[in-house]
Amino acid sequence: RTVPSVSLLPPSSEQLSGGLATLACLLTEVTEGVQTSSEEEKSGRYSSSSTLSLSQERWMKGELYSCKVLHHDHSQTQSLHRSQCEG
Repeated sequence: RTVPSVSLLPPSSEQLSGGLATLACLLTEVTEGVQTSSEEEKSGRYSSSSTLSLSQERWMKGELYSCKVLHHDHSQTQSLHRSQCEG
């Protein structure tokens, strides 16, 4: 059984300059149990994503956001804080 990979992606600078902030949780390497509209890759594995839209003001508050994935008996959580995105 392949364990899916989870990534939590921050909003783009273009979005932030427009007053919005969308975080994306990306799940890849899923091999079974897909019941949503997902993309099948050539390898027979799937990827799926979920987004959370916020105002720029809310994102700038510096709260911690997390994406948690449960797959059989395995749990993965990716967390993101605004300070991690500043260069």
